[in-house]
Amino acid sequence: MQKHWSQVEYLHQTVTNPNIHLRGTHSYYSHAWTGSFEDSVVRYHYGDEFSRNAWTPQWPIDQLHIGDYVCIGAEAIILMGGNNTHRTEWFSLYPFGDVIAEAYEGKGDTRIGDGAWLGMRAVIMPGITIGEGAVVASGAIVTKDVAPYTIVAGNAAKLVRARFDEATIAKLLALNIYDWPVEKFDALRPTVCASDIDALIAASERWDAATA
Repeated sequence: MQKHWSQVEYLHQTVTNPNIHLRGTHSYYSHAWTGSFEDSVVRYHYGDEFSRNAWTPQWPIDQLHIGDYVCIGAEAIILMGGNNTHRTEWFSLYPFGDVIAEAYEGKGDTRIGDGAWLGMRAVIMPGITIGEGAVVASGAIVTKDVAPYTIVAGNAAKLVRARFDEATIAKLLALNIYDWPVEKFDALRPTVCASDIDALIAASERWDAATA
């Protein structure tokens, strides 16, 4: 199929790296101007075909976890731990092969929460957690965790605003909408694709009662 900005790559159909873990079948990458998600977005991550055949890792591999309904904009980058071999407290930053194991400093797993949106050319540094429903603006460089249902922008990325008030966010998180059965999520989509939290709660309660 010819690439076009209106076409997307659904991650569950293409990801092969065993160190990338996907939830659900709705997360996508806008790949019209680059290669695939694994070739272009995920950087320095052991587990692709070449690295699996070329060497055995000397340290635990940081994992990438991606939730469901995640939207990843064109040319975004998710940096993983494979290049964390430049020790800033050493006199030399160079990753000499004979001390590579000592040079490596793991940053931990990277997690992109359900319903998050990474804008075009956003950069996610290793070991970061992007909360549920968070928005990373285009071109932002994320060096710290991003709270659920907030918007961050800039270099380094800083909080712009919360998407909703604290009470609404708390209620949203308590609803666990991304843990709902697909049938429930689809049935309640008119209230999910809206901004009335009380209507959403009421619709959820009605659906639960009707299917109990």
